[in-house]
Amino acid sequence: MKPLSLLLAVALALVTAVSAGPAVIECWMVEDAGGGRLTKKPAALLLRQGPGTPPPRPDLEPELYLKVHDPAGALQAAFRRYPSDAPAPHCELSHYVPFPASANWARGLTPEQSCPRSLDGTWLMVSISSSIFRLSSLLRVQSEPQPEPALITLATAVLTVLTHSPVPRIQLGQDALLDLNFAYMPPISEAATSLAPGPPPFGLEWRHQHLGKGHLLLAATPGLCEQMPTPQEGAVAFVAWDDDEPWGPWTGNGTLWLPAVRPFQEGAYLATIHLPYLQGQVTLELAVQKPPKVSLMPAPLVWAAPGEAPPELVCHVSHYYPSEGLVVEWELRGGPEGSFQKAKGQRWLSALSHHSDGSVSLSAHLQPIPVTAKHHGARYACRVHHPTLPALGRSAEVTLEVAGLSGPSLEDGVGLFLSAFLLLGLIKALGWAAAYKSTLKDSEEKKVQ
Repeated sequence: MKPLSLLLAVALALVTAVSAGPAVIECWMVEDAGGGRLTKKPAALLLRQGPGTPPPRPDLEPELYLKVHDPAGALQAAFRRYPSDAPAPHCELSHYVPFPASANWARGLTPEQSCPRSLDGTWLMVSISSSIFRLSSLLRVQSEPQPEPALITLATAVLTVLTHSPVPRIQLGQDALLDLNFAYMPPISEAATSLAPGPPPFGLEWRHQHLGKGHLLLAATPGLCEQMPTPQEGAVAFVAWDDDEPWGPWTGNGTLWLPAVRPFQEGAYLATIHLPYLQGQVTLELAVQKPPKVSLMPAPLVWAAPGEAPPELVCHVSHYYPSEGLVVEWELRGGPEGSFQKAKGQRWLSALSHHSDGSVSLSAHLQPIPVTAKHHGARYACRVHHPTLPALGRSAEVTLEVAGLSGPSLEDGVGLFLSAFLLLGLIKALGWAAAYKSTLKDSEEKKVQ
């Protein structure tokens, strides 16, 4: 039993390590070097520390090796379910200066004439992006690095804005839910002197950018009596603090709902949380899509005599989006050269047809080459590839019948018999009706005489 117990202990330890997420996040410090140039230096965020002192990082400047205190737990929670086999997230650091929101609707967030002294000091903004989540966090940095044995700088996460759906893919015509969460822990000096316990007022802003143009989609300041711009495109936000602890930390929600999305609504969505003199922002990339329907005509059979070409085949690819990335391939399955080959013949595509819902359609045409007896029973197929479809795509097929090589089947015979029987019955019924009408007319004429 001892080996089994040891194995279970190791497994539990591994599960705990995975669920806790990475302890260190490698980053780049990006700074303005003047003249439109940027410089990048390696940096790292230490999110969790094991027993003892922090692991030394002689490859980093002490100011860029940050041990992050995360009182709200938002950073660690974001990485807790990060897949171990997923690519490492991209992380950037930059300097940040607290400033008031510039929009008129957010003026009520900054009634003071100047930035409060509680926000003095060095601030950094960390931006982390991956296919799993995106976040930005404002870090307040301690002025001096900690001494040996490991030179490291302490920083506290004050405001973190996070989305778990960084690249939502929404079916055309369906509702979109753009996830947004945030967490805030005020600086200690601000909390200690605050006269109003509980979460502070905040502002939520959603902007949409697409094809070089942008506009305000929705703005809200819960608890403030400011005049808000009218929401656009039917947008609705679920905006509120999730708790009301007196001194924090606090978490909130700013998820956006868009009804029945259309192609013009795809693009970048910038979600910004405004606090007095602090702002955090993440960007989501919304993609609208609709997989194509595929049909092939004529169907299900095409006929041709030996030495002649089958009729033109038309593959209808209908109601799909986006229009880019569509590939149509023609295949001949079961022909004389093997079980699968590319169909030979002249091919062309029609122009795009646009529909009222924003989707498009087109038709692909194939004029096959003349066939021989060996082509009997082969199947022509049109295979469609599109970004919305699986790797194998979607296909439709018809069967080729070469004249003179296939007699009627039992089902064909039964069908012909039934058709002849029904036709004979119809002819007799019409004859009876005509005879009855003639007899009736003769009897009426006799009565008149």
